[in-house]
Amino acid sequence: MDLKKYIRSIPDYPKKGILFRDITTLIKDEFAFAESINQIVERSKKYNFTKIAAIESRGFVFASAVSYVLKKPFIMLRKKNKLPADVHSIDFELEYGTATIEVHKDSISENDSVLIIDDLIATGGTAEAAAKLIKISKGRVAAFIFVINLFDLNGSDNLRKKGYNIENLIEFPGH
Repeated sequence: MDLKKYIRSIPDYPKKGILFRDITTLIKDEFAFAESINQIVERSKKYNFTKIAAIESRGFVFASAVSYVLKKPFIMLRKKNKLPADVHSIDFELEYGTATIEVHKDSISENDSVLIIDDLIATGGTAEAAAKLIKISKGRVAAFIFVINLFDLNGSDNLRKKGYNIENLIEFPGH
């Protein structure tokens, strides 16, 4: 199944000059969504990991389904002030601003190897922040799996240069 056919492109969103790659058209089709989960599960088999983490919010859609299939614990990496217990936090730069993501301090243990799943990688700032959260928590990143890679924005390449394993299901140019 060609998953690219299920991604809607929206020009000038969230601001002029950005071509937004919308996964809602993929997840609303039960066969395309199932295929994306199957592909993530298949790609994950080459890595040894104890937990799955996802970046808020669209990453949750894919990671929770993969977590269910693989019977692995699911860790939410959330925006600032969304988690109720003690957290580790990291500030980072976005393509159009700054943000903070957090994880509960008791979510990841010293021997945990974490698979990070997200819907899309562009410049890689959010993914790198997620990796830093895992490291601060004394875990290690087994790999990243993204549904979409915006290949000419170099996020995947930048993460690979830092030694991370990267997988993606489909690619588009970034705008």
